[in-house]
Amino acid sequence: MPLLVEPALPEGTLRDGAQPQLATSDGLVLRPWRASDAPVVQTAFSCPDIQRWHVRRLDSLDEAVEWTRQWAGHWDAESSASWAVVDSDDQPLGQIGLRNISLAEASADLSYWVIPAARGRSIAAQSVNALSAWSFGQLGFHRLAIHHSTANTASCRVAERTGYPLEGTMRQAIKHADGWHDWHLHGRLAADHWLRG
Repeated sequence: MPLLVEPALPEGTLRDGAQPQLATSDGLVLRPWRASDAPVVQTAFSCPDIQRWHVRRLDSLDEAVEWTRQWAGHWDAESSASWAVVDSDDQPLGQIGLRNISLAEASADLSYWVIPAARGRSIAAQSVNALSAWSFGQLGFHRLAIHHSTANTASCRVAERTGYPLEGTMRQAIKHADGWHDWHLHGRLAADHWLRG
């Protein structure tokens, strides 16, 4: 059954190029994950907050290595992408990523977390700004979204600070360990990006 509209972005938009390194305005770098980052990833996923909101844990270093290695395949499949947010010593402080990428719709969802020792330094917000600028400006995405449990007030603050206004609440849209949660939906369009400058 043929589509009646052309895809907004062509296949190969991601996989035909290498996953880039991106800089934030405060000197952090977003770079592809490496297997050597696995100990930090394992420690991050032992954090109760990260487990709560990302609904997973890693039980071994081997699982953490596999977590870091999976992203090359996702990039090639153009389904999702993830970057380590690193400091000047190349040490990971957090994660920022694109999930549910749709080239046909030129859209994706953002995902982020920060290790406990690095919180309170606007790392998530700076990372969202850098990835948004690249996604809209270089890739040509039309829409990016942030979803989070209505109980996750920290994620809500990041969305609001980075120009992702609240668009609505999806009732019982995500299941966490303590049951179903309502989900905030924040969105930003390419036109919003250019208005923000």
